[in-house]
Amino acid sequence: MSALPSLLESLPEAARDARLNASSVLSGGSLTPGQRWGVAIACAATLRHAALRDAVLADAHAELGEGALAVIDDGNAAASLMAMNNVYYRFRHLIEKEAYTHRPARLRMNRLGKPATSLVDFELYCLAVSAINACATCIQAHERVVLEGGLTEEQVHDAVRIAAVLSAAAVSLTL
Repeated sequence: MSALPSLLESLPEAARDARLNASSVLSGGSLTPGQRWGVAIACAATLRHAALRDAVLADAHAELGEGALAVIDDGNAAASLMAMNNVYYRFRHLIEKEAYTHRPARLRMNRLGKPATSLVDFELYCLAVSAINACATCIQAHERVVLEGGLTEEQVHDAVRIAAVLSAAAVSLTL
């Protein structure tokens, strides 16, 4: 048995749905294996549950082989970048004051221009993390970029489903 299913077997019966949904969202669907595991890596890093993160990384390595390094690098970079941007842009959205809207962010986002995988995949990872962090501005911006980049609404939907289920798993692992 791979690492994530083994970890999720420890969940209490109250979290049975999280366990069942994890196996569903991380197998098949509209995403490529790299997209699926990149989203999972970015989300697991964002959720800050070490055992969940380690299990996702182990399974990504097992499924992606040599291609795992670029996906892991971009997943981690997306989590880091969105930790900053989601706070900033969520603040600007929630404060609803014109004065903040016109101020430049002056936050470096160089990694967006230099992903290890592809720009569209990196943006998809950022979108999933932004869903976890509830940043409407970032969700809308990343969704627009991935759709313009050729991904479909089904792929966006599948990425956010991964984010939702891993969020439930992280919470459930603390029960």
